[in-house]
Amino acid sequence: MNVVDTSGWLEYFAEGENADFFAPAIEDSEQLLVPVISIYEVFKKILQNQGLALAEIRVADLVKGEVIDLSASLAMSAAKLSAELKLPMADSLILTVAREYNATLWTQDAHFKDLPGVQYIEKKA
Repeated sequence: MNVVDTSGWLEYFAEGENADFFAPAIEDSEQLLVPVISIYEVFKKILQNQGLALAEIRVADLVKGEVIDLSASLAMSAAKLSAELKLPMADSLILTVAREYNATLWTQDAHFKDLPGVQYIEKKA
């Protein structure tokens, strides 16, 4: 199973230099888990920068995977992880989903770089 961090989704949609790194995880929707916070973040960023129509199209791509809703137990686990690793809320929720489902987290966010279960690529400038 795979979880793609928001930065990976945005890189993929923008056809950035690291898009090919994220493509296998994103395009294998049967093995893709999508934390609901990722839908929020991707939708918001694309809405602000490119408008509602494209934001809705991109979210349709996200929901091809299995959407993981935020439960009370997931929220508490993420809060513990956030405190332990000093991660922001969204990042701790995304990492918690990956860990709870024994999935690989695909990212270009440097604070995930050396964590177990993470496939990391450095973001190109």
